[in-house]
Amino acid sequence: MLRARPACGGGVLLRRPGPVGRRGYWRTVGLTESIISELDTDHHFVHRSTIPTMHFQDSLPRLPLPKLEDSVKRYLAAQKPLLDDDQYRNTERIAREFGKGVGRKLHRELVEFDKKNKHTSYISDPWFDMYLCARDPVVLNFNPFISLNPDPKEAYNSQVVRATNLVVSSIKFLNSLKNEFLRPDIYYVNPKWSQSRLFKNFIRLLPTSVSWYGAYMVNAYPLDMSQYKRLFNSSRIPKLNKDELFTDERGRHLLVMRNGHFYVFDVLDPIGNILHPSEIQAQLIYILQDADCLPEFPLCYLTTEDRNTWAAVRQQLLEAGNEDNLQKIDSAVFCLCLDNISPKNDTELSHCMLHGHGFNRWFDKSFSLIITSDGTAGVNFEHSWGDGVAVLRFVNEVYRNSTRHPAIVPHSSPPALSATRCERLEFKLNDSIQSAINAARMKFKETNEKLSVRMFEFRKFGKEFLVKQKLSPDAVFQLACQITAYRQFGKIISSYEACSTAAFKHGRTETIRPTSILTKQCSHAFVEERSKHSVAELRNMIDECSKYHRRLQLEAALGRGFDRHLFALKHLSVSRGDPMPELFLDSAYQKLNHIILSTSTLHSPAVHLGGFGPVVPDGFGIGYNVFDTWVGCNTTGYLNRELQEFLRCLEYSLNDILDVLEGRPLV
Repeated sequence: MLRARPACGGGVLLRRPGPVGRRGYWRTVGLTESIISELDTDHHFVHRSTIPTMHFQDSLPRLPLPKLEDSVKRYLAAQKPLLDDDQYRNTERIAREFGKGVGRKLHRELVEFDKKNKHTSYISDPWFDMYLCARDPVVLNFNPFISLNPDPKEAYNSQVVRATNLVVSSIKFLNSLKNEFLRPDIYYVNPKWSQSRLFKNFIRLLPTSVSWYGAYMVNAYPLDMSQYKRLFNSSRIPKLNKDELFTDERGRHLLVMRNGHFYVFDVLDPIGNILHPSEIQAQLIYILQDADCLPEFPLCYLTTEDRNTWAAVRQQLLEAGNEDNLQKIDSAVFCLCLDNISPKNDTELSHCMLHGHGFNRWFDKSFSLIITSDGTAGVNFEHSWGDGVAVLRFVNEVYRNSTRHPAIVPHSSPPALSATRCERLEFKLNDSIQSAINAARMKFKETNEKLSVRMFEFRKFGKEFLVKQKLSPDAVFQLACQITAYRQFGKIISSYEACSTAAFKHGRTETIRPTSILTKQCSHAFVEERSKHSVAELRNMIDECSKYHRRLQLEAALGRGFDRHLFALKHLSVSRGDPMPELFLDSAYQKLNHIILSTSTLHSPAVHLGGFGPVVPDGFGIGYNVFDTWVGCNTTGYLNRELQEFLRCLEYSLNDILDVLEGRPLV
């Protein structure tokens, strides 16, 4: 559909005061005023939802606190495949004693705390503390990335055009969120209700105290959206021993990075109108021309340091007179990184989005939108403030809006720079700060050189085939990983799959433990007893593993896992200054939480690739997806040879599973 566009001439851009989008007028001095149609909402918003964005927040169900005996039982079930008989008996004794003694007391206190804090979840504060107290660098250890698919229209993939369109769509998303026009996150069991105007109008009329129940009546499940408040204008501030999250919703400026230089300019006026797209384009062109070389001491390397070191240097920066500049960085709407590289393949792309060269990223920002020289786009986000649910929603909306309603077209001529001036931030760096930057640069380079990234594709089957086999695609991939680990290491190893608990107020994540007695038996059969079992017996093992994995997924999504519960009990014990309970000192507990296989999956038509670093030095980070007709994953690790061998064995394992599912015996 053709839509009226605002005039794009030169001159100072003005906007008539008034509520954003009600009668959103673009106005350029010396040009005819252009009125935006009520139907054309894409000038200020990604869309206008009938149901207000936070309509369900008050009535969301609370994250359930599992019974202690259930968590102990699930904990022991996860431990059993990892331990020999003697080790398991010892761990079982410790766990049972914990459940009857100190664990029971801690659980009672946690229950009382939960009853007194009905505005949140029992895991929210401990989970924030876990992230903010961690002293490892955020880059590689915590920050994941998501890369976007190219714009379907090739001409729109130049760096400036793509950056301008994505920035405008991002600000539209922000405006939609602030004005409660962003559609609430809802999981519809029956998708037809998502298109029902009657349903939306009915829900809108319900008081917020009961709105969730109205959606529940039609099997629709609203999700928690509390994390969205940290998506924009936010940064993680390094502090000694525990960082802080900072948000300033008054910020109207964009932070742009190019070749290690910092620029800021306003993208919103005081009433929330977006700077004319051609003005944004002009500012970006100016930045690309101005930042033609690297600074001698690129400040960004400091955000790659361990947190206590960075906290100490930040204090030096403040004392040296850089407070205003740091405030502008921290309060910026978000960070746009205009990179001077063009990745040649997905491996180079992953390195670029996960860590880059270090000098053109401010890793503490809630998220950074990265655009390479060839227009490839992605997001790197700081993880303490929220999880992938909010970021993926943002990516989906911004990709859709920027490709369907681009703010500028290729070969459009930007106006001469107007009164909206771009400010380059200059920092005062003494000898101590300069030395700290050099030390951080060397450490960052040394760490990155050790990191390997490997792509994997298996094209012989995918989701469609597995669903026809009445199997869970996710369960089959996780089983393949278990068989692979057994084949490579000769034993079952600790594994982790992330699961969102956004169905509950202030839910975060729960852990799915893919390692089980069933996967251990199946792995042993596939690797060491290939000729001893019939195809029917092996198929039955796969079926049982799939059923059990589905059960674990459901338990985790419903807040009935054990990991977050035990973590909260441990956090409570530490916060009280009590002696550490024996359960958490048990070597088996340490082993379970030394995650060799850290896995996570996401799927979206907007996403080309996602990834993250390994969580332990001898582990692998596995971002995977089971597509309709194939399986793919993006893997990272510091042990290159072992990582390559893992992927070789993974292909072997998937081929074995395919043979069994198609009725062929293993040879």
